[in-house]
Amino acid sequence: MSFLATSITRSARHLSRGPAFVRNASTKSLRETLAEIVPQKQAQLKELKAKHGEASLGEIKVENLIGGMRGLKVMLWEGSVLDPNEGIRFHGHSIPDCQKVLPPAKGGKEIIAESMLWLLLTGKIPTEEQTRELSKELAANGNLPQYIEKLIDSFPRTLHPMTQLGMAVAALNHESKFAAAYERGVKKTEYWTYALEDSLSLIAKLPALAARIYRNTYYPGKDIAPIKADQDLVGNYVDMLGYSSNEGMKEYLRLYIALHGDHEGGNVSAHTAHLVGSALSDPFLSYSASLFGLAGPLHGLANQEVLRWMLAMQEAIGPDGTHDQIKEYLWKTLKGGQVIPGYGHGVLRDPDPRFTALQNFCDVRPELKDSPIIQLVKKTSEVAPGVLREHGKTRNPNPNVDATSGCLLHHYGLTEFKYYTVIFGVSRALGALTQLVWDRALGLPIERPKSLSMDAIEKIVNKS
Repeated sequence: MSFLATSITRSARHLSRGPAFVRNASTKSLRETLAEIVPQKQAQLKELKAKHGEASLGEIKVENLIGGMRGLKVMLWEGSVLDPNEGIRFHGHSIPDCQKVLPPAKGGKEIIAESMLWLLLTGKIPTEEQTRELSKELAANGNLPQYIEKLIDSFPRTLHPMTQLGMAVAALNHESKFAAAYERGVKKTEYWTYALEDSLSLIAKLPALAARIYRNTYYPGKDIAPIKADQDLVGNYVDMLGYSSNEGMKEYLRLYIALHGDHEGGNVSAHTAHLVGSALSDPFLSYSASLFGLAGPLHGLANQEVLRWMLAMQEAIGPDGTHDQIKEYLWKTLKGGQVIPGYGHGVLRDPDPRFTALQNFCDVRPELKDSPIIQLVKKTSEVAPGVLREHGKTRNPNPNVDATSGCLLHHYGLTEFKYYTVIFGVSRALGALTQLVWDRALGLPIERPKSLSMDAIEKIVNKS
């Protein structure tokens, strides 16, 4: 019997014997924890359909239809909810909550991907033991098949890193347990277990994929560090990138990847994975499509645009620019018909809690207190909201996470701008793949909204 089948069978036995026989919460595996939660969520969805299927969640207006469907409540997404004023909450937990309760790496202080992944999948806070076991499992499955290594090595160095990542993830479809199970004709009620195995396999391999792309593109010929069995996912990722001795980089990327893991379901990358997955494409194909959405300049490329603008300002006003000089540069940018990158958000109306978390990180790291680019970010965040309010054309004048995330990468020595979105792609897998598991567990249908032509819209509006 396979490991997967054994794990699922063991979970079912525990459940059938009742509470007295269920393992203590601190020792239950991820699969056993999910096997308990899935039936509860399935029952909740069934009740929602039966009791509240006709309840209205709002009206659809013409401006919604032609405005990118912004703000429409039309998706089920279990991992996180984004409130315009409070910011992101992961199963009800704010970012400060998560920083207090989610286990960090050994010897570290910041949230790690494994503890965030556990929370997103189960809605529960993992113990340190559960987190370490998940780290070991991901490390054990982190190496790439030889054909994937050859594929990546065959790409020209000039091919955009995000294109390389999306192609490599799609090629891993060859390993899909979900696709193989569907071909065999397994029950729909078992789909989620195979989606889970694919998702964990992909999350495990993403650091090695991303690191090989980085080394091939920017440092060809250099060896890639082996995966350490006792290290967390991001710790191994940083080692493979070639920054093993840079503890500041490790702690920053742990926090960055955990915070960027999920931001509810309506953003392009998350929505794309959900949409493609609704056709029962496996998680590898679904997430590869997600990555190509993330590669767009209106989505995942934002932090590199902020960094370019910040470096240009630093060159113009000097490394110790004053608040008045920054204000003058901001007005020059706005009067030139450009936006201030890193400010405003499509949903948020208050400061982005992710920006606040990264700034708090900067305030306690000695090497960042003396960093010219990081201090410029801080001063700009103190000046820009007032300028943007006076300008009057920005609904939210506060900084978002992109205002500082790329600048931190630059400070720690990773200066290759085009690569930044690849790191975002490693991170966003936590939320997008979690949702694919829940889409299959809840039996959500293929997504097929109704479209209208402009003539059809005018006909409807004129009738009313």
